[in-house]
Amino acid sequence: MTLLGDTLRRLVKNRMGMAGLFVVAVLFFVAIFAGQLAPYAPDRIDTAHILAPPTLAHYMGTDMLGRDVLSRVIYGAGVSLSVGFVAVGISTLIGVILGSASGYYGGLVDRIVMRFVDIMLCFPTFFLILAVIAFLQPSIWKIMVVIGVTSWMGVTRLVRAEFLSIRERDYVQAAIAQGAGDLRIIFLHILPNAMAPVLVAATLGVAAAVLIESSLSFLGIGVQPPDPSWGNMLTEGKDNIEIAWWLSLFPGLAILITVMGYNLLGEAIRDSLDPRLRR
Repeated sequence: MTLLGDTLRRLVKNRMGMAGLFVVAVLFFVAIFAGQLAPYAPDRIDTAHILAPPTLAHYMGTDMLGRDVLSRVIYGAGVSLSVGFVAVGISTLIGVILGSASGYYGGLVDRIVMRFVDIMLCFPTFFLILAVIAFLQPSIWKIMVVIGVTSWMGVTRLVRAEFLSIRERDYVQAAIAQGAGDLRIIFLHILPNAMAPVLVAATLGVAAAVLIESSLSFLGIGVQPPDPSWGNMLTEGKDNIEIAWWLSLFPGLAILITVMGYNLLGEAIRDSLDPRLRR
């Protein structure tokens, strides 16, 4: 059995991982088909049903403007997942480039990159993001970029460690002896074999990015109303928590289920790729 086949077999046998994969698949489906699944437009105002509790007409109730909470939660899935994937894509790209250069060339390049990583790690990521966003006009694209460019340090360390190990293997040394160029060795011989931990980090990173976006939106410096985001929905729920519990419950559950799903899937992928657990 091939390595990929064995990894997939072990992943399928992981019940918690399959539960996480199911959650992620449902979230993708909801985000893609939000227009068909949502019973109302997310910004549709119904003054006759302001702060209405859950009913057959509004399964998750309505907010202070009479907007359907279920519809806003459904549309908020697309916003949160978009932020998560774009931010993780940016951070992974930066981390792979810096980690590859650091691990392959070593010496001065390695010292410069790792000192830069150490400096960035001195600042708590969330407060660094807050500081940057405070000087910018909040928008979903700026949030994606800021989260991405402040979250690459872990990927850099992972890729560097993999490169330090793989570059000493016989097939890499043979390629060097045959005069292969640095880019060929990096992208053809080393990087494909160093991507397993990056895949795990990226999966877990989506959950972290969703949490950060929700936190920024909750504080009022993330996705701005009337665009639906689970974070700004929680802010509206906080203001009416004593009379409209559903405004906080359902967006909070959406965040919880999303983060839990990605964490379960990430942990399952890590276990499936771990050679120490292979029989």
